[in-house]
Amino acid sequence: MNVRYRVLSGLFLLSTITYLDRVCMNVVSKYVKTDLHLDNQQLGWILGAFSLSYALFEIPTGSLGDSIGPRRVLTRVVLWWSGFTALTGTAFNFLYLLIVRFLFGIGEAGAYPNASIVIARWFPAVEVGRAQSVIWAAGRLGGALTPLLVIPLVHWAGWRWAFAILGLLGVVWAIGWYLWFRDEPSEKSGISAAEVEEIETGRNIKPNDHRIPWTTIISNPDLWALMLMCHLFFYGSYFFTNWSSVYFQEGRGLTEDQTKNFISLSYFLGAVGCLVGGVLSDALTKRYGLKIGRRAVGVGGLGLSSLFFLLSGLTTDNQMAGYLLAVCVLTKDLALPVAFAVCVDIGQRNAGTVAGSMNFAGQLGGFFITILFGIIVEQTKNFNYPLFMIAGCLMVSALLWLRIDPTKPVAIK
Repeated sequence: MNVRYRVLSGLFLLSTITYLDRVCMNVVSKYVKTDLHLDNQQLGWILGAFSLSYALFEIPTGSLGDSIGPRRVLTRVVLWWSGFTALTGTAFNFLYLLIVRFLFGIGEAGAYPNASIVIARWFPAVEVGRAQSVIWAAGRLGGALTPLLVIPLVHWAGWRWAFAILGLLGVVWAIGWYLWFRDEPSEKSGISAAEVEEIETGRNIKPNDHRIPWTTIISNPDLWALMLMCHLFFYGSYFFTNWSSVYFQEGRGLTEDQTKNFISLSYFLGAVGCLVGGVLSDALTKRYGLKIGRRAVGVGGLGLSSLFFLLSGLTTDNQMAGYLLAVCVLTKDLALPVAFAVCVDIGQRNAGTVAGSMNFAGQLGGFFITILFGIIVEQTKNFNYPLFMIAGCLMVSALLWLRIDPTKPVAIK
């Protein structure tokens, strides 16, 4: 096996653990709410604290990876967030949990931008979309596994110990990554000269062209379009990350087992969507060029997801709503690896900074929908109103792909 595919296996495990830790709060929310006497509005602020801190530290952590390399940064990222994952289980009131989840978000910020740096340095351009699709499919696999693993664990040991065990998984990964991975293919023992040449001649970056393009982030219209697209995109993503369990059980009256099955199905289909989206984008790129290859998948995936979100909010059949929402994840996630592939396309050596900028905007979207969902359902007692808002956001996000040009690298000023 080529060494770069072993690197991709490490990123696969990273992404899986990321979503195990991230989705766990959604899955155990009813137990946390009961133990700490929280309502949905308070839960929204707790969930939103993660998204806000994640957003604020995306660009700095992505830029740090561009500067000092993803080996050290990803090790720090995973150790930090794993510690605060474990500390989540020690929560005793609203304020304590709010602070812990805010600090958890600081730790997890930069994970995917730094994964994009690894891809930019370790993969030729023609494999970028597929590599991104594997990483994001792994995240969805982690989301699918979370209710299947965590709910039995909660019944056995309680929700607090579930967070402690998940934190330990991250520590093990971080130690293994630091000892094995190297920032550049040429630095890795055991890699063949032929593979190093294949990677370095096929990738879109030069060895020493790094410079943090802060002025470019402010002035580049293509990057702003990418950031706004991701901002609206993540309104849909964070519904599933933070609120799907509450929606199914309180909004649709489903049992815990039914909820578990629908959440797992949603994330499993999301994994399929990520894999198909990355492969399809690379195939279309090879045949029709980069612009069509990236745009077609982005517009089509998010446009279809918008339609299914609307239908899921309109239907009165609770089971049908679950299946429609699962299809929402399938179609929405066609565009996810493509978005991060564009960060590599236009960011090149600054892929971490560009991905961090895009994900910063996305996480702000995650923060807003997390807070708004809790406020809307607490004030109106209607769980479908937020779904209509999300449908509109996804449609605008789909149209923004027509303004994103992956053939124009970000110019360093």
